[in-house]
Order: sequence, then C-alpha cells, then structure tokens
Amino acid sequence: MSSTTQQQVTLLPEWAKQEAVVIAWPHMQSDWLPWIDAARATYVQLIEALNDAQVTVILLCSKAELGIVKSMVSLNAKTLIVPTEYNDTWTRDYVFVTCESALGNQPVEFLFNGWGQKFDASADNLVNKGLSKLCINPLVSCDIVLEGGAIEIDQNNILMSTSSCLFNPKRNGDMTNEQYHGIFEQYLGARQINIFANGHLIGDDTDGHIDTLARFTPLRSIVMQSAFNRPDDPHFEGLNALKNELQDAFQGYPIFELPLPDMRNSDGERLPASYANFLICNESVLAPVYQQAEDQLAVEILQKAFPNHKIIAIDCSTIVQQYGSLHCITMQIPEHTLKPEILDLAQHGVAVYEI
Repeated sequence: MSSTTQQQVTLLPEWAKQEAVVIAWPHMQSDWLPWIDAARATYVQLIEALNDAQVTVILLCSKAELGIVKSMVSLNAKTLIVPTEYNDTWTRDYVFVTCESALGNQPVEFLFNGWGQKFDASADNLVNKGLSKLCINPLVSCDIVLEGGAIEIDQNNILMSTSSCLFNPKRNGDMTNEQYHGIFEQYLGARQINIFANGHLIGDDTDGHIDTLARFTPLRSIVMQSAFNRPDDPHFEGLNALKNELQDAFQGYPIFELPLPDMRNSDGERLPASYANFLICNESVLAPVYQQAEDQLAVEILQKAFPNHKIIAIDCSTIVQQYGSLHCITMQIPEHTLKPEILDLAQHGVAVYEI
C-alpha cells in the first residue's frame, strides 16, 4: 500500500503548531464561476487571517490565474504560489495529512475520488505528487479512498469518523469496519476509533464528513453542530442522536453545541452551513460565519470551547454556496514538515515556486 518504507506514524491534531496552510485559488474553470469575484475576495481575507495567525500560505494556482492572484493578494503577504492543476478548491480532502514518525513529520496521502465518484477529481488526486517536493520527508501513499474532512483526531490518538461516509460503496466497495480500523491504526496511529452513525446536513455532498458535525478541542471537550435552537428542523433528530453517541463515546467530556442556521441559496435550497467547520490555527480559531442571525452566538460558544484561542470570524456566506465551508478549503501543515528553504521563500512577500 505504501509508496515508500513506512515508519510508525501518528496523525498530528489540528492544534499542533503550524507553519503553513494550503488553499487553492478559485479559478474560472471551476464551479465557482457564478460567484467568482466574491469567492476570490473571501480568499484574500482568508490569506490575511492566516498570516495573522503566524502561518505561511501555500496557494495552489493554475498558471492562467497567476496574474489575477498577484493583482489581488498583497505583495507583502507571506504566500508561496504553487502553479498546479486541480479540479476544485476543497484542499481538506485531497492534500496530504501530516503524521509524526521516527524520521520526523511525514506527509501521508490517500486516494481521492470526488466524494464517492460524484465529481471529477483526476487533477486533485495528483496534487500531492508535486506538493510533496516541498517536504523534508518523502510522501507515504495509501491506496484506499479517504478524505481529510472525514477524520478527526486528538492528542491522545482518539479518532472519530462517520459510517455514512466511510461505508459509501463508491469509496472503498465493501470494506469492513475492521479493515478501516486497521488502516487508521497503521497509517494514522489511531488507538481508539469511533465511527458514528448519526448526523448529516442537507446539501452536504460528502456523505456526512465529521468536520461538519463534531470536532475535538485541546481541552478534552467536543464542539458539535447541533440544532438545539431549531427543535422543529428536519436536522434536529439526527443531530440529537449524534449528541447521544458522542456522550456515550466520550463520557465526561463537555459538549459545546453550536446553533444551526437555516440558510438557503437563490433557488431556496438548504445549504450545509456548519459552524463546526472551523480551522484551528496556532493561537487562533478561524470561525465560519454566514451573515445569519446565529453567527454571534456561534462565535461566543466557540470562545467558551477554546478559552485560550482568539476567535476570528471569516465570512463564508459565499463559500457555502458550493456546499462547503472554511475547514473544507484549508489543510494545515505542522511545523518541521516543509523544507526550510521553501518557507524562507515566502517570508518577504508573495513568491512563486514551480514544482
């Protein structure tokens, strides 16, 4: 399964100190076209927030978009533009995850097939071959389908995921629970694995990624997307059942419940606007908001869940039009993963690196 000799590895939790975050610029050949100007403005705001959180931005960009990127992103931004081809911008699900090993930090990739063959992902699935050239250690490849948004892990090697995603037959056929456990133990160092049966947001193409539903905090607590504020909402029963599963699995853990907005697109279709789709980034938590009445309460609850972090609200009302949010468009890289000369390139402003 591995493209190189594999060492014992442990997936790093999101609150491990980070040196970079990978995002992919919305391009004209993607589904962002109807919202392209607003989406790009959101990315510019995100780059500024990531730099403020003391990380370099690795910005994937098609060669045709280099000019527009340089005209919109501040020249002083700590951003390394990497010209490459990709289908869309959901880097959480196709960029490598980072594990600790005896060799140091190791990039580990899985196959990506467009969330169960829903969308073309042929270019996305090749991105890591180029990105791994930026890393100190070689890329480890596992030939099962798994997206980064489908897994969540803490500092105690406790991993959680969802059955609706993992057991979609268009991902890994009839792969069993025991086989998934083996993969999570071998490639991610998981010691306790929880696969939850409940919880799904209308409009979510991922089949219920855990990063839209429930997240760990560094203080042994859980943040979850709840519907406590909407007891008559069609989501209420499933999310309440997920809460019960979480309470059974993590007895003694405080659970911080986030309110649920009722956000619709211009056709009146429900959008999967999740406040749980935040990014922990060093001493900050970048929190998605949607210009909804629940935004302020969600930020206040996140501050209670992360008392040692600064909560930074990022307007994701455009991003959610494509059925994802902030965590979905980012992938963090912990410190000591990238080659020092790569990081140095972006320390004095926007730079371009050909892979």
